[in-house]
Order: sequence, then C-alpha cells, then structure tokens
Amino acid sequence: MKTFKSSELVLNSDGAVYHLNLHPEELADTVIVVGDPGRVSQISGYFDRIELKRSNREIVSHTGYLNGVRLTAMSTGMGTDNIDIVMNELDALVSFDLKNRTLKDKPGKLRIIRLGTSGALQPDIPVNSFVISRYALGLDGLLYFYDIPEGIIIEELGQNFRKHVNWSRLLPHVYGVEGSQELLERFRGPKFYHGITATAPGFYGPQGRVMRLGIQYPEMNNLMQSFSYKGVKLSNYEMETSALYGLGGALGHDMLTVCVAIANRATGDFASDYHKSVRELIELVLETLTS
Repeated sequence: MKTFKSSELVLNSDGAVYHLNLHPEELADTVIVVGDPGRVSQISGYFDRIELKRSNREIVSHTGYLNGVRLTAMSTGMGTDNIDIVMNELDALVSFDLKNRTLKDKPGKLRIIRLGTSGALQPDIPVNSFVISRYALGLDGLLYFYDIPEGIIIEELGQNFRKHVNWSRLLPHVYGVEGSQELLERFRGPKFYHGITATAPGFYGPQGRVMRLGIQYPEMNNLMQSFSYKGVKLSNYEMETSALYGLGGALGHDMLTVCVAIANRATGDFASDYHKSVRELIELVLETLTS
C-alpha cells in the first residue's frame, strides 16, 4: 500500500489537512462552498446548532445541523487556483487515512454545492435571478495538469466552443465538464435558469471588461451569447465552477453550482442591492438540501 510523503499529503502538526485546517470528523458529507468568507456565517446563521467554527487564511468552515441534516459551510476565496486546494483537501478528508498517510479501500463521497454570484451573458436572464450551471466551460486550463479519467472532460463541448469563437492558441485550452445529475434533478424548478457557465481565470480582461488596459478579444462576449450545446445556451460568467466540476467529478463527488446573477453583461445592468437575492438563494438551497 502506497504511503504518501509529507510533502505531498500536507498536514498540520495536529494532523489536520493543511489549508482547510480540518480533521475528517469535522466535515459533513454535504458541503456548501462560497467564495466570500463573510458569507459562511450568513449560511450557518440558519443552522439549528453549530458544532464547529474554524478559519485559516480565506478559508472559513462552519459545521452544524439544520432539520437534522449535518452540513458544512465553507469559503474558498476566488478563482480556480483556490478550488484546486479546497477540492483536493476535501477529498483527502474523506478518502485518506491521514494518520497512516494511505488511501482508504473505499474513497468517500461528498455532495458539494457552490453558492455564488455571477454575471449573466444572455439578455433574457435578469439581474437577481438564480442560475444553475448544467455545464461549465473551463477557460482556465487547470484540469490539464491532472490525469483526468475518461468521460469527465466533454471533448465535444470544448471543441465546439473553440470553433465557434475562433479561440486563440495563445489562450488556455478550453474544456467542458458537467454538474451532478442527481443534484441537477434535485434543484429543478421554475425559480432556476439552467445553462452553461464560463469559468474565467480573472474578473476583468478574461471576462471582457475594459479598464486602462485594452483587451485582445473584444468580440468574445458577443460570440459567447450565440453559443449553445445540445440546446443549452452559455448563460453566465464566474471564476470557480469548471475546477469544481472537473476535479470533483474526477474524484467521484457530486457537485453543483447555483449563482445569483448580479450583473447582465449583455444589457449592462448591475444589481444595486443583490444581498437580498443572495439571502433568498441561501434559504432556497438550504430548504432543498434539508427537506
């Protein structure tokens, strides 16, 4: 049985995984991840009981119970690089014997729901609406650092997108991934828009925003609006979902992203106060997971 080196499976002096600073028994099987550390207390404020509060850098974790269901709310910070850390360490908590630094005979399985904010790409998705990521397009290139099992990356989706927008060879190789079917079915309903989420490696230029620096591909967002795959349109921009779906799927977990559209890039609208919508989404997600 392979024993993982301390430089590979990195633990703190008390045996907790390095960045999350958690032990296996401190993590629930259902995890709600958010980018903003301040949003964790918003979520745990609905819990009937909180058994754990832990923080390390931008990662804040609260584990507790709501309606008899054990949940962990956790912040990841922004970007696919942070998701790379969080996903690998979440998996380590349920799939490794940390004391002996070995893999368990049967890896654990998590349900991970990302609750975030995003910018809509279609003019008919109003600000403050809720968007579910059926698929994600990774504009970041993260998955190509890994030996991803066959079937996780949807080659046709990435290939069709690259052709549609005349994707530059100077940019990371785009990949397509899909959310959990079980969670997609659970979150169906008239309150949600379903679409393809573009995960960008930045907030400004990579999402077509022009500040002092000009951008190389000013027509990219217009081309994105007309893209679809199997009848599903490209719905929104954000910065985490492709890594969540790709790494989570490769490791055998169930993942889903639900976002509030706080801006609409097609119409130029921005929600003056999206915090009410975020609260409503938190309540809806918690009700769906615990009812």
